[in-house]
Amino acid sequence: MAFINLPCLNIPKRFNIAVMLFVACLMSYMVRVNLSINIIAMVEHTDPNATEPLPNYGPRYNWSQTDQANLLGAYFYGYMITSLPAGMLAENFGGKPVAGWSCLGAAVLTALTPLAAAWDKWAVFAIRFLIGFFSGVIYPCCHNLVSKWSPPDEKGKFVASLMGGTFGTMITWPICGVIIESMGWDWAFYMVGLFVLIMTLIWFYVVADSPAQHSTISVQEREYIEKSLGDTITTKKRWPPYKSLIVSLPFWSLLLLHYGSMWGLFFLITATPKFLSEVLGFNLSSAGFLSSLPHLARLLCAFGFGAIADLIRRKSWLSVTMMRKTFCLSSHILPGIMLIILAYFIRDPYVCVMIMTISLGFNGAATASNLQNSQDLAPNYAGTLYGIINCIGTTPGIFSPMIVAAFTKESNTIEQWHYVFLIGAAVYIIPALIFWVFGSGEIQKWNEIDKKSSKNDTINTKL
Repeated sequence: MAFINLPCLNIPKRFNIAVMLFVACLMSYMVRVNLSINIIAMVEHTDPNATEPLPNYGPRYNWSQTDQANLLGAYFYGYMITSLPAGMLAENFGGKPVAGWSCLGAAVLTALTPLAAAWDKWAVFAIRFLIGFFSGVIYPCCHNLVSKWSPPDEKGKFVASLMGGTFGTMITWPICGVIIESMGWDWAFYMVGLFVLIMTLIWFYVVADSPAQHSTISVQEREYIEKSLGDTITTKKRWPPYKSLIVSLPFWSLLLLHYGSMWGLFFLITATPKFLSEVLGFNLSSAGFLSSLPHLARLLCAFGFGAIADLIRRKSWLSVTMMRKTFCLSSHILPGIMLIILAYFIRDPYVCVMIMTISLGFNGAATASNLQNSQDLAPNYAGTLYGIINCIGTTPGIFSPMIVAAFTKESNTIEQWHYVFLIGAAVYIIPALIFWVFGSGEIQKWNEIDKKSSKNDTINTKL
C-alpha cells in the first residue's frame, strides 16, 4: 500500500519504504534504551556516602549496582534468542508482518513496565527480556526488505536508514529526562509505548514485502528496482546455507567486525546516562541531552558515509572489498583511538562528552562497512546473515553493564572508568585488523539457491 499518493511530487515508493525502515529501527531503540535513563529515577542511593535527598520522581527501589546491570542486560538475553531465526522468518514469511507484530508486542510490554516494577525487580527483568525477545527480529527483517527494495547504487543510503535506531536513542533520552522531571518516571514508559503503538499501525499501512507486492507502485519503478538487482534475489522459500557459513572466513570476519561496532554502541547506550549523571554530575535532563549528542553525530555521519559509499560504487573508484576495508578506518579504528584518548588524557566533563561524540560519530561509517557487508556477501540471505551477527553482536549489551558494575562496585569515579574505555578501544580496533586480512565484499557462491529454478521464481535484479 502507498503511504501518501502524491503524484505531483512523484515520491518513489522505495523512499516511503526507506522512511519506514528508519521508523522501525527508531521504535526498536526507543523501547531498548528508555530504561537506561529511567532507571536513574527508579533506584535509591547506591553510594553509602551520599547525603543529599533524591528528587521525587515516583517510587524508588532498593536495586543494587548488580541488580541494575542485570535489568539493563535483560533485554539483550531475549534479543539474542530471536535474532538467530529472524532472518529465516523474514525470508519465508515476509519482513513486514514479522517486524510489525514484534513492534506491537514491544509497545504493550513497555507500557506495562511500571506495573512490573511495583511488583518485583524480577518482573521487570521478565518484561525487559520479552521486549528484547520481540525486538530481536527487527533488524534482520529490515535487512531482508533492503535486499528487495534497494538498487545497488542506493544501498548505502538504504542501509543508512537503519540508523533510525541511533535517532531513537538520540530523542529518547532527552525526552524521557524531561518527562521524568515533569511527570514522573512511569510516564516515560507510557509515552514511549503509546508512540510505538501508533507508528506500528502506520508501518502495517505503508510497507510491502517487495516491489511486486506493492499495490500502488508504478510499473516503471518496479521494473527499475527488479532489473537493477539482476538474478541474485529469489522469492523461493529456502533453508539458509549454515554449513557454508561455518567455513566462510569473510563471514567470520564480518561477524567480528560487527561485534566490535556493537560493543562501542551498546556500551554508550547502557552506560552513558549513568556515567554523565553519577560520575560527571549532570542532572537527569542534562544527562539525557548530552547522552544523545554522540548518537546525533553517528546519525548524521551515517548518512554522509552512506552517500559517499554509493558515489564510490557508482563511479567504480574502488572495488567493493577495498571500499569496505577502507571505511573500517573510520567505523572502528578512529573510534577506538578516541576511547584511548578518553581513558588516558581527559578529565573535564564537557571534553569527555566531546570525545565520546567524536568516537561514535566516526562509527557512523559502519553503514559502509559492517552494516552493509551482509548485503554484499549473500543478498538472498542478508536477513539471515545479519540475524546471526546481530545475535552475537548483542552480547555486549549484556557484558558491558556487568563490566561497568565490576569496575565501579567499590567507587564510581572516572578513574574506575579508565579500564572500561580501554576495553572498548581494544574491541573496536582488533576486529578491524582481522577484517582487513579476511574480509570480502564479493557475492559468495553459497548465495545461489538453485540454478534450475524457473524464471517465475526469480526477481530479475542485479547487485
